[in-house]
Amino acid sequence: MKLRKVSAASAAVLALALAATACGSDDKDDTSSGSTSGGGDKIKIGIKYDQPGLGLKEPDGSFSGFDVDVATYVAKELGYEPNQITFVETKSADRENALSRGDVKFIAATYSINDERAKKVDFAGPYLLAHQDLLVKKDSTIAKGADLNGKNLCSVTGSTSAQNVVDKIAPKANLRQNSGYSECIAALQSGAVDAVTTDDSILAGFAAQDKYKGQFKLVGEKLSNENYGVGVKKGDKATVDKINAALEKMVSDGAWDKAVTENFGPAEYKNEQAPKIGVIVK
Repeated sequence: MKLRKVSAASAAVLALALAATACGSDDKDDTSSGSTSGGGDKIKIGIKYDQPGLGLKEPDGSFSGFDVDVATYVAKELGYEPNQITFVETKSADRENALSRGDVKFIAATYSINDERAKKVDFAGPYLLAHQDLLVKKDSTIAKGADLNGKNLCSVTGSTSAQNVVDKIAPKANLRQNSGYSECIAALQSGAVDAVTTDDSILAGFAAQDKYKGQFKLVGEKLSNENYGVGVKKGDKATVDKINAALEKMVSDGAWDKAVTENFGPAEYKNEQAPKIGVIVK
């Protein structure tokens, strides 16, 4: 009789444990497991924190920019509301590692698709075609890259952008390197340099800031093609497919055009049309 009581009690405990486990699996979504069914508590997304117009952490802790808008739209299509998103700062040098470690579900951070990166991660998109360009003062006489000969050109330390200008179109330009693009933009404003170079989308984002509105212009040089993609952990085809579907919907319903205008419009950014999914412009 005593044995039967112990068995019944054990069965009751087991039933309660199974019920609790079942409830937990319905309420939680492990973003590191590869599931994209949505409805979970949080999804972690990698972005930049220091690129106005693209990925910027505001003083109040909120986030703004085109990449942020794209990431938020995609997350919505995956089943996550804005308050379920955790944005994680993902620096350029750590993007592949962040995906492989499972720190984030996907990355939207001016992440140009190229063959070397595609060996380590998978890409959805592209969702924006950018080009290396030059930013100058509104009243500058610099109208093309060759006009930089004898002028001061700024880019970020370690970047290949400035050297690209010197090698291709302005061998006599004077290179100035700073630790970040914000320093280059400040130098341009003060007259310490005559131009800043990097992706046109990044330049437009800085120029669109309230403190710089109306002061700068893009020259319109297309020194490279930068196909921005959404980075996903290697082998996670299900997530890539769902993100691609979300990006196509973002273009078709007008949300893509709206995001471009809101984030880059003040800089008179002449963006390319939304790229076709899977089409990489070399």
